[in-house]
Amino acid sequence: MDAPRRHTQTTAAALTLAATPIGNVGDLTDRVKHVLAQADIIAAEDTRSLHKLLHAAGVQFSATVVSHHEHNEAESSKGLIEAVRAGKNVVFVPEAGMPAISDPGYRLTQEAIAAGVEVTVAPGASAAITALVLSGLPTDRFAFEGFIPRKAGEKAKTLIALAAETRTLIFYESPHRTAETLHAMAEAFGPDRQAAVARELTKLHEEIARGTLAELIEWAESKTLKGEIVLVVGPAPAAAQATFAEALAQVRGLVAEGERLKAATRQVGQETGHSARELYNAALEKPYSQEKH
Repeated sequence: MDAPRRHTQTTAAALTLAATPIGNVGDLTDRVKHVLAQADIIAAEDTRSLHKLLHAAGVQFSATVVSHHEHNEAESSKGLIEAVRAGKNVVFVPEAGMPAISDPGYRLTQEAIAAGVEVTVAPGASAAITALVLSGLPTDRFAFEGFIPRKAGEKAKTLIALAAETRTLIFYESPHRTAETLHAMAEAFGPDRQAAVARELTKLHEEIARGTLAELIEWAESKTLKGEIVLVVGPAPAAAQATFAEALAQVRGLVAEGERLKAATRQVGQETGHSARELYNAALEKPYSQEKH
């Protein structure tokens, strides 16, 4: 087995994934400003937005600016990695927020690591985390689900699979589909599930609406929504969560499909809130044939 690769910050050429503000220019950190000012190449998801940001933030730079987005990421990644190998400091910036979080950058990161290129992150604002904190919903355990499928059937299937999730859920959505998605969530999760809708985060017209899904549907349908939308949905109530017997059955199902028992109990424990150790011990001590029906 190969030894794990260690990451150490050096002064050698590197690929830096840099966060950009999600609304307020003041959230561009001093570190990101320095990284951009010192870069040889800046790869941007949107070059026009980058130039506006650098001008607004007063960042002086001499880097070559190139386009790197979802449609050219495969080819662009190769060139950027070769540039780092040639001794250039390369910085990638998304249009807004943290790179690779529902934005380009994931493939570039994967390929850079595989190529042995130094990779580092200059962190900053994240719409998902900002909305989670503002929502007032549990923050101790949460899952980021990204953009919800657009087609009604796929959307319903995705949400139904998450109905018993014991973690707070975070989704991205477009403003013109928000009311429709809230309806789908109410169908899958129940109209009384607690949730929040955040829009225009850190901008002048930032707004957060909190309440049940039923209340949020009424709120969303009463106005014309604009701007970036983040939906945050609270954990399933205890009654909707799997019983220990149901969780144990899920473990056995995974094992029957070839999963190792330890991995199966860890996965089911995370998904249902039951103790992975208790599930593991029960699976060992109480064979299915001995269980009472």
